[in-house]
Amino acid sequence: MTADGTGNTAATLPNIDQACFRVPEAHLLDVKAPSQHRPRILLLYGSVRKRSYSRLLVFEAQRLLEAFGAETRIFHPDGLPLPDAAPDDHPKVKELRELAAWSEGMVWCSPERHGAMSGILKAQIDWIPLSVGGVRPTQGKTLAVMQVCGGSQSFNAVNQMRVLGRWMRMFTIPNQSSVAKAFNEFDEDGRMKSSAFYDRVVDVMEELVKMTWLLRDRAPYLVDRYSERKETAEELSKRVDLAKAVPDQGDPSLAPQASCVTGCCGSSVATK
Repeated sequence: MTADGTGNTAATLPNIDQACFRVPEAHLLDVKAPSQHRPRILLLYGSVRKRSYSRLLVFEAQRLLEAFGAETRIFHPDGLPLPDAAPDDHPKVKELRELAAWSEGMVWCSPERHGAMSGILKAQIDWIPLSVGGVRPTQGKTLAVMQVCGGSQSFNAVNQMRVLGRWMRMFTIPNQSSVAKAFNEFDEDGRMKSSAFYDRVVDVMEELVKMTWLLRDRAPYLVDRYSERKETAEELSKRVDLAKAVPDQGDPSLAPQASCVTGCCGSSVATK
């Protein structure tokens, strides 16, 4: 095989399924018909206290996102059951999954509790299926992570959320926000005060909108991978054992996409 990717892969890579092997091509990243709607961002927070600082920070992030041109939705976790403690058709579970499917990017914000993200935020992520049939509903979407701290600045929660974002196959943006002593950073009306912490939140939301613009129309190609092209949608669903997580069999946008198997290399696993 030559440096430009040409050559006889059958001879040099005998373990490769030739029908599903593709050399990446830059021109396939060109967007012929860019989406015209505003970037769709879902925001999740990790506390249900009356004065929840993660909720207040999400409200501030929502204002910024809309000022940057995004369309936003916030999921309120009050009443969301623990994972596996209720059927998939529970109203709050359905609401969360529908919002996840609607979104093109997300913001996760959690308080740090005992050196970790909150169980409330983790429960929301656990209710979002990794796979619906042969399609991964969060794959290829953008993600920004933030945390609020009761004391000095820490990064334990955002680091955990980055791991979860990777597990959900999302593009987590480089920038992040950690607000130290959050009880000092909001006024009586719940608005965030002017500070370096606030400026960082502005930076994070600006970057999220830019990255969502950049990636949303390219995600199907970026997440198309060799191993999954070898599997049919049915085989993929069996492997991850999450076919029961299908929220709406009648929604064509959630139907399994065709995937490449030996002898059929013209299709790909798509996320939208």
